[in-house]
Amino acid sequence: MRRYAVTASLAGRLIAEAFRTHDILLMAMHRRRAPVGLIWVIPTRAIMRTAYLRLLLVDKRWQSQGIGGALLTAAEARAAREGGRSMMLLVTHDNVRARTFYERAGYRHVGDLPGLVRPELTESMYFKRSMS
Repeated sequence: MRRYAVTASLAGRLIAEAFRTHDILLMAMHRRRAPVGLIWVIPTRAIMRTAYLRLLLVDKRWQSQGIGGALLTAAEARAAREGGRSMMLLVTHDNVRARTFYERAGYRHVGDLPGLVRPELTESMYFKRSMS
């Protein structure tokens, strides 16, 4: 998150906003004590009922164990129950591991957006038509 200049304080404010607006926030826990993953989806109907995957994080020690996939599947199902027909997301263009993850999950690369979030970064947009 340092790459995006997200501080602990800012992260707290963003999560508080997600709760206030009733976004989808799901957490993966290790033995119900320690969080190991988090997904944040904004269920919107603004663009043909497309939800926006705002954030998916998995602790480095827990990556490649299916946690990200399980969170993504659960968030897609929840967004679909709330009326979403599709999901879109942005991922930093040079994050090849994440891009491969989303492609395996059925997301299609639809374009790149240089400087959208930070002037020095290019974001790649991904889209998945059906979440059912």
